[in-house]
Amino acid sequence: MKSPILQALPLGSPPWVTADPFLFCVHHDDQYPAGNEHLGPEASLEGRDLGQDFAGKDGWRMYHGERIPGFPGHPHRGFETVTIVRNGLIDHSDSLGATARFGHGDVQWLTAGTGIVHSEMFPLVKKGEPNPTELFQIWLNLPAEDKHAPPHFAMLWSQDIPCIPFTDSAGRRTTVTLAAGELEGRRAPPPPPRSWASRPDTDVAIWTVRMEPGATWTLPPAKDPRAQRTLYFFAGDGLRVEDQSFREHQILAVSGDVPLRLESLGGTVEVLMLQGRPIGQPVVQYGPFVMNTRAEIQQAVTDYQRTRFGGWPFGDQDPVHGREEGRFARHADGRIERPQK
Repeated sequence: MKSPILQALPLGSPPWVTADPFLFCVHHDDQYPAGNEHLGPEASLEGRDLGQDFAGKDGWRMYHGERIPGFPGHPHRGFETVTIVRNGLIDHSDSLGATARFGHGDVQWLTAGTGIVHSEMFPLVKKGEPNPTELFQIWLNLPAEDKHAPPHFAMLWSQDIPCIPFTDSAGRRTTVTLAAGELEGRRAPPPPPRSWASRPDTDVAIWTVRMEPGATWTLPPAKDPRAQRTLYFFAGDGLRVEDQSFREHQILAVSGDVPLRLESLGGTVEVLMLQGRPIGQPVVQYGPFVMNTRAEIQQAVTDYQRTRFGGWPFGDQDPVHGREEGRFARHADGRIERPQK
C-alpha cells in the first residue's frame, strides 16, 4: 500500500519549505525580557548585529529593529501575508495610513496586491516581567489576475477564530484552531476579498493542531483532491503519522485525499498544517516582490522607487502604540474596530 507521506524533511531553522500556493513560512519564538520606557528590551544590546539580528542571543532576536524588536517599514507586492500571533503583540502600520495592535491568538491577513509598505514591530509592553512572543508568518501567493489588486487587510480576532476540541477513546484531547478553512461545519473568518483563499474552489486551510500527551486524532481528507497538504511538526517529543513515527521535528508533505491518523508520542505535540489547491503559475521572486515574470519584478522595483507605494505617513520607520493601548485596528478609511471583551 502506498504511503500517504510523500516526503519527510528535517524541520530545521525557518523559513520552512512550502508548497504551492504557499511561498514562505516562518516561526518566530522569542523569550523577550522586560520592556523599557521605549517598549524595547530592558537589556543590553551589546554584541548584537542591530538591523540584522537573527542569531538568537539569550533566546531572543531584534530582527531588523534597532530600538524595538521587529520589522520596520518594508514593501511587498504580488502576494499575501498571514500572521498568526500565538503570544505577545504586534504593532502594524502601513502606507495606506492603517494601524493596528493585535496578538494573543489574533490573525492578521494582509493582501499586498499592487503594493504596500508596512511595519511589524513587537512592543514589549510588560515592565518588570518577561514578554514572550510567538508567531507564524505565512506568505500565500496570488494568481496573476490578482497581483495588482488593491491592498487590503483583515483582522481575525481570537474570539472569532474556531478552536475545535476532539476527544479520543481514552479521553485525551486534540484542539484544532482554524485561521483559514472549514472543519466539522465550522469555518474560519473570511480572508480579504481578492485572496486565493476567498475562492470557493481552492480549499485553502491553515490549521494549528495541539495534541495532549498520547492523544490520537484523524485528520480528514481535503475537500479537493488536488489540494497540496504539508504538516509542520514543530513542538513535542514525537509524532506518529499512520504507521511512521518521528522523534525529530519534521516537514511532512502528505496526501490530501486520504484521512491520516495522528498520535502524540510522549508529551504535548503541536503541528501546523498548510493546505490549498496549487495556483500552478510561474513564480519569480525578488525579496519582497513575487510576480510571474522577471519583467514584472523589474516593474515592481521601478514602481516602488517612484511611488514608495503611497509613501510613509508616520514619523518613524518603526512606530509603536502606547504601553496602555489595547488591541485594535484602524483601517485606511478611518474605521476603527476592537475585539469584543
